[in-house]
Amino acid sequence: MAAEHRFAPHVRMTYLMTGQTYPVASAARTFRRWSSLASWVTISLIASSGCQWAASGKNAQGARLYEQGQYTAALQQFQQVIETDPNNADGYYNLAATTHRLGNQRGESELIQQAEALYNQCLDHDPNHVDCHRGLGVLLVDTGRADRAFALLKNWAAQNPTYAEPRIELARLYEEYGEPQTALKYLEDSVQLDANNARAWLALGRLREKSGDLQQALQNYQRSLAINNMQTAAAERIAALSQHLNAVPIPSTQGGGTQIASPVGYDSGFIRR
Repeated sequence: MAAEHRFAPHVRMTYLMTGQTYPVASAARTFRRWSSLASWVTISLIASSGCQWAASGKNAQGARLYEQGQYTAALQQFQQVIETDPNNADGYYNLAATTHRLGNQRGESELIQQAEALYNQCLDHDPNHVDCHRGLGVLLVDTGRADRAFALLKNWAAQNPTYAEPRIELARLYEEYGEPQTALKYLEDSVQLDANNARAWLALGRLREKSGDLQQALQNYQRSLAINNMQTAAAERIAALSQHLNAVPIPSTQGGGTQIASPVGYDSGFIRR
């Protein structure tokens, strides 16, 4: 899930949204799968007071409008968030993500440039904002700057040597660019840094399932679910893999053709309340 913020305690929920795929170059198309083929919406409900409480309400209202496809109206709500609370990183992120969506839908480069500037403003206010790093990375890949996307995530990891999230995002990017072994290394580093990171274990399970290492994938999914038992996707993969492994001999980990069904993807976000 997204990074913790300096605001008061909050609760998060995730919704799966439908939406069109963005027109991207072939090198970037697979990278898109984890972020906007079907946009995952990470929502933060911030419990605080004063301007932060007002901003939270506007973020929530804007998120509802976004879910309904009313992007222009959502933009107005998110603009009010940063007017009410100029330090609200989620407000900048929501504004950036919605502008990014509109720019892709309309094919307007000016909106894409605005979205990039807003993502950077979000990171100015919260340098460890996970969804913002992901959104900016997607934008950079979309605009032919994959090298900048890698540099963005590598710099984030270098500045936070004990933080797992940058390495999870790097793993995602390396996998989609055809380097699964490098991705595996980053995910193994992630769980070494944070053994209680459910998202890292889930991603590790997904990568190992994809490679055909079903026994290890099952253990990783089980570890992820034990940490966060609200993950229906992890529970579904555990059930599917358990049934498969009980029905057939244990497959060789060297054979890549043993993947069953569709492995779960990384969760990612476009709008936060």
